[in-house]
Amino acid sequence: MKGKIFRSVMAVAVAVFAASVIIIMGVLYQYFTAVQKNDLSEQLELASAGVEYAGADYFSELYLGEYRLTWVDSAGNVLFDSSDSDGEFENHGDRPEIIDALNSGYGESTRYSTTLAERTVYAAKRLKDGSVLRISSEYYTMLTISISMLRPILVVLLIAMIIAALLANRLSKHIVKPLLEIDPDHPSDGDCYEEITPILKRLESQHRKINEQLEELDRRRTEFETITKSMNEGLVLLSGTGIILSINPAAKKIFGADDSAAGRNFLEVDRSRDISETAEKAGKSGHGESIIDRGGRKYQLDITKINGEEGSGLVMLIFDVTERITGEQERREFTANVSHELKTPLQSIMGSAELLENGLVKQADVPKFLGRIRSESARLVTLIDDIIRLSRLEEQQELAIETVDLKSCAADNINILTDAAEKKNVTLRLTGEDIVIHSVGRLCSEIIYNLIDNAVKYNKVGGSVDICVKDGGNNAVLTVSDTGIGIPEEDRGRIFERFYRADKSRSKERGGTGLGLSIVKHAVMRLNGEVSVQSRQDVGTTITVKLPKNL
Repeated sequence: MKGKIFRSVMAVAVAVFAASVIIIMGVLYQYFTAVQKNDLSEQLELASAGVEYAGADYFSELYLGEYRLTWVDSAGNVLFDSSDSDGEFENHGDRPEIIDALNSGYGESTRYSTTLAERTVYAAKRLKDGSVLRISSEYYTMLTISISMLRPILVVLLIAMIIAALLANRLSKHIVKPLLEIDPDHPSDGDCYEEITPILKRLESQHRKINEQLEELDRRRTEFETITKSMNEGLVLLSGTGIILSINPAAKKIFGADDSAAGRNFLEVDRSRDISETAEKAGKSGHGESIIDRGGRKYQLDITKINGEEGSGLVMLIFDVTERITGEQERREFTANVSHELKTPLQSIMGSAELLENGLVKQADVPKFLGRIRSESARLVTLIDDIIRLSRLEEQQELAIETVDLKSCAADNINILTDAAEKKNVTLRLTGEDIVIHSVGRLCSEIIYNLIDNAVKYNKVGGSVDICVKDGGNNAVLTVSDTGIGIPEEDRGRIFERFYRADKSRSKERGGTGLGLSIVKHAVMRLNGEVSVQSRQDVGTTITVKLPKNL
């Protein structure tokens, strides 16, 4: 900065000096030009008076020195010229100063030499007899004067440069000194130039911002650690060389690592081949996935390569997918069960029909075979209807919410199942309160129908089913109790699975499809409710459903 100030001051000094020389010489040149013209005009007046008084005799003993006199008649013919009295001259009638003098009485003009080194100034005056007397003189031009004065100008410039250099050096030191005394940590403190006060304040503001950003980075690091600590998924950040930069508690638990894992190579924590292969794939293609088993659970491992200014690294995410894989297994089992459940009645129908078609059935047994075909067809239709209802519940379609009188809905379903209950001599009783909820009427009816139907099918002959509706605060509580065969303790956790039957030996005889309680479970889930089971074998079962009053 000091050098820049020095150079700037020197440049200004040179520019001022050059401008001053040019202006002074220009002004002086204009002044002397005016003086020369005035002097030439005075000399012309004197000569004109002499010519008018003495005529041509005036020139005989006249000494002109640096001046030149020319006398021409009104036609421009030269009568006398002091430069060569014996010579012959061309007509001067076309000279500008002669033309002006003939027209207005006086004329002036200036003409330069071919080298621009000299200029000739002319002044002409018309005499009383109509002739014109012209006087001229040669002078140096501005260029010639400048060249002649170059040496003294350079001497003066050198002296001025030396003085300017001394002053510029001292001035630059004086200017820079307060700047060198600025405290970087507290730039606005101290005595400095008022002009740079805004800059110093800005520097101090930037200093505060940097400190705030460092605090923000520290806060975000703390937040990141807090978030990763609360994650259920495992998160591991690896450097390009496999060093663990960060590992959250969930990942430590999955890999059995401790707090000393950070800073170590990941191979020291887990040396499994499947993780190494996935990491190698991510390093080459940018992403790798695999399923790993840890602690009896299944995890999805996602490894992504990241590139930064200081190098590359890997981000490892570990998701617990045990439920998803279990669900996929259940869906495969469901498909197999559906195939089996559909195949069994179809085979029975086809077998009976084939026997009837071939005439292998006694006439007395025909009604028996036809009844079997009808019952198996009815069972097949019921099974398909249950599968369709279950599929619709799983589609998560938008459902219309309406006002539902839960006790009235239960009464309607009791009327539908009265004939089935009378065949087994089962008594249906409805008690409780008139509870109105805002829910999906179709799903509420599905829940009640399947619970009552299940309670009738798996009841004892002469048994009973009690349906109770009551207020549970924010929920409506529906309870269906029967005096049936009950559910063994080891089967209670699975009764809501598709096609699961606690009484496998006699369930098909009772007409069950194994989907009733599964439909109940999915319908209750769609309505954001809860379902629970209490049962004692050979005593009875109570199923309680809680449904929110406002869905």
